[in-house]
Amino acid sequence: MTRKVGVIGLGHVGTAIANYLIFSGATDELVLIDKNELKLNAEATDFADAAANLPAHTKIIVNDYAALADADVIVSALGNISQQNDDAKHDRFVELAFNQAAAKEVGTKIKESGFNGVLVSISNPCDVIAALFQKFSGLPENQVMGTGTLLDSARLKKTVGQALQVDPRSVTGYNLGEHGNSQFTAWSTVRVFDQPITALAAENEELDLDTLDESVRAGGYTVFHGKHYTNYGIAAAAVHLVNAILSDSHEELPVSYFHTEYGIYISSPVIISRQGIAKKIKLDLTPAEKEKLAKSAGYVKDRFTTAYAELK
Repeated sequence: MTRKVGVIGLGHVGTAIANYLIFSGATDELVLIDKNELKLNAEATDFADAAANLPAHTKIIVNDYAALADADVIVSALGNISQQNDDAKHDRFVELAFNQAAAKEVGTKIKESGFNGVLVSISNPCDVIAALFQKFSGLPENQVMGTGTLLDSARLKKTVGQALQVDPRSVTGYNLGEHGNSQFTAWSTVRVFDQPITALAAENEELDLDTLDESVRAGGYTVFHGKHYTNYGIAAAAVHLVNAILSDSHEELPVSYFHTEYGIYISSPVIISRQGIAKKIKLDLTPAEKEKLAKSAGYVKDRFTTAYAELK
């Protein structure tokens, strides 16, 4: 079976995603789409120059929406992160006006292509844009998702791992809600050393969960202030998700998806399959965590409702 992936938007993140997919041999065909044809053709040529030294062959197709018709996965890496340069509040919603228009335009083109695979959005603000893509692509809700707090949960594992001097892959647990300022670390889900981290924190005064939570939330801006964009962390999250879809892995991952109870896209763990979201996981959260999740959902829903009304 031919594995086919589309990447729309060849900025810092889209290029990193394409690089991961090509260099790892994860896909047989890769469709690259961007309005900046000069940069797009340069990237495609650079990838072609690498081909003779790579372990697998990848056919690259450039700027052809019709080629997406039989793709398994499309990753939307649209965005203009430079808009955050002057944002002292560190709010991903500064990109909404630009990206909501792009979501309508690209979502409509995806629909016209006949695509019926899984659409993964990384564009900010992630949850609102994923919801808009679902509306304008016409795809079922289980086939449209955002990377959401998959990246934030990786930052959680990194931060806890550094605090306890263990590999981040030895930490389990989730950040939930918006991929943005209203997200939170669900400490009731976090385990390390085969123990709940809340128990470890009770025994170790130096392990301050509030400080760790803020470090996780601010992690992306630490990177942004250093180089004015982020790419490797989010690209790794997107490729992880793409590989889970292509391999029909049934892996449990936190992504942004449509929560019926809240009527909006926010993040919590699900089972990922080749068809998209195969099963939603119900977490045993504390009352305080449930309240935070509902509040985050309300924040996202209000902004989605305004954005969608402007575009209809």
